[in-house]
Amino acid sequence: MAAPGGARRQPLLLLLLGLVHSASAVFVVKDGNGTACIMANFSAHFFTNYNTKSGSKNVTFDLPPKAEVLNSSSCGKENVSDSSLVIAFGKGNTLTLSFTRNATRYSVQMMSFVYNLSDTQFFPNASSKEVKTVTSATDIMADINKKYRCVSSNQIHMNSVTVTFHDTTIQAYLSNNTFSKEETRCAQDEHSPTVPPTPPHPSPTLAPESPAVHEYNVSGANGTCLLAKMGLQLNITYEKKDSTTVTGVFNINPNKTHVSGSCTAQKVTLALWSESSTSLVFKFGMNASSSRFFLEEIQFNRTLPDAKMPTFQAANSSLRALQATMGNSYKCNAEEHIQVTKAFSLNVFQVWVQAFQVEGDKFGSAEECQLDENNMLIPIAVGGALAGLVLIVLIAYLIGRKRSHAGYQTI
Repeated sequence: MAAPGGARRQPLLLLLLGLVHSASAVFVVKDGNGTACIMANFSAHFFTNYNTKSGSKNVTFDLPPKAEVLNSSSCGKENVSDSSLVIAFGKGNTLTLSFTRNATRYSVQMMSFVYNLSDTQFFPNASSKEVKTVTSATDIMADINKKYRCVSSNQIHMNSVTVTFHDTTIQAYLSNNTFSKEETRCAQDEHSPTVPPTPPHPSPTLAPESPAVHEYNVSGANGTCLLAKMGLQLNITYEKKDSTTVTGVFNINPNKTHVSGSCTAQKVTLALWSESSTSLVFKFGMNASSSRFFLEEIQFNRTLPDAKMPTFQAANSSLRALQATMGNSYKCNAEEHIQVTKAFSLNVFQVWVQAFQVEGDKFGSAEECQLDENNMLIPIAVGGALAGLVLIVLIAYLIGRKRSHAGYQTI
């Protein structure tokens, strides 16, 4: 059971000119003897979409400083129940991380978010007052007796909700009542040039260069139903024949990829397959009431000759990624990470996509992703600071000049 008041807070990171992530917090789950079994230190940013009387509304918010660990958190019982961390905030909103383990590794097998649309602090003017629940597998995993460490941002897509974790440290099944000194780095850090390489165990395949950006279009009887321009990179975690677990990173090569697809009134499908026994299928859906399209399903299949199970398969039909208003397009210059299953994720580079209502085979007005909007704030903040500095210097100069003239007036 979690110890009451098990959440402690400390500042995370102050960015340039006051641009900040939400404050990080340390969340601790303790057993009946007061011994810590789970510790987590992260900040989290939420993005979701809900209906109001005036139409669909996007909302973003950070995990608030007053978030706390609930007593429903658990250290689990061996062979009976798994460990869990339950974090509550606002009026009935909870974020739950459910852990599982084997002989060598532990992982956040499932993440769930329960949110109360009647909580006006986070969901103002919601037309529904219902409580909703979304869940997803995650790629958060580490070796036993090591902490999971991820400096990079990590997005978990849970149907209509996306949770982005920043500067994350998590450890379950603690052996010494605090974080271990040894760590397992996330796949995102392995791809980031700003993070010094740490010898991982199991060691992932060296990440290739960024994938080539290519256009993938789908047409039907009534014309084009999908315009897509993007670079695709695959992250696959699997067990090799020698029983070691590795993460392979593979780029989709457009020059060796065949494209097909289909258009219906409710579904747009893009299918890619290559000679390397790889197939990747994207399915876009739409919400008629909110007039929005989104990527709702990914199906993946690949042959891995060095794997203990050579045929690798993954699928998720409850995604809600790459979404925009019908008639508009979704655009993101920043790299996006889409978690499909615990063992498979997709990195999407310079994506620009539009499904269903495509006029004249051209992209509609672009709706920029949250990552691009955040990146724009830095040059704006720098420009504002420089403009302020120039103004201060100019005022000082004019005051000094006025005083100088006053000293030479005729008496």
